Amino acid sequence: MSRGRLVMGLLMAVMALASYFGYREVNPITGENQHIGISRDQEVALGLQAAPEMAAQFGGLEPDDRIQSFVQGVGTRVAQNSAAGTADYRYSFHVLRDRETVNAFALPGGPIFITAALFQRLENEAQLAGVLGHEIGHVVARHSAEHIAKS
Repeated sequence: MSRGRLVMGLLMAVMALASYFGYREVNPITGENQHIGISRDQEVALGLQAAPEMAAQFGGLEPDDRIQSFVQGVGTRVAQNSAAGTADYRYSFHVLRDRETVNAFALPGGPIFITAALFQRLENEAQLAGVLGHEIGHVVARHSAEHIAKS
């Protein structure tokens, strides 16, 4: 490797680190200092853009409207009755058709998904609220946006 390429690589690394550490804000919900270089509007747009693709990867949405409405209702109540309700996110809650994969996840900006496999294993509404509350926590803590900034 030539000396010029090494210097160029080091310069690019220093610029990336300066960019990452140069932008800092305090999360109003968690109180954490975060290094995130995208706005909340950009975060919401990323989540909305990724949602259909993520749903497709898990076989699409569960076709039972009663289940979808139930999960949306529980998720909405959890968000509204917590500090998450004061954040500028539009939460949406969806059950994915996948009956094999036990999982739940949140996308940047508010879309939250739970697989049918996990939903079927829950014994009551409180367990569902716990799962959805955990995912809401990822949204308000901006974990996806932090991950994007770090990469």
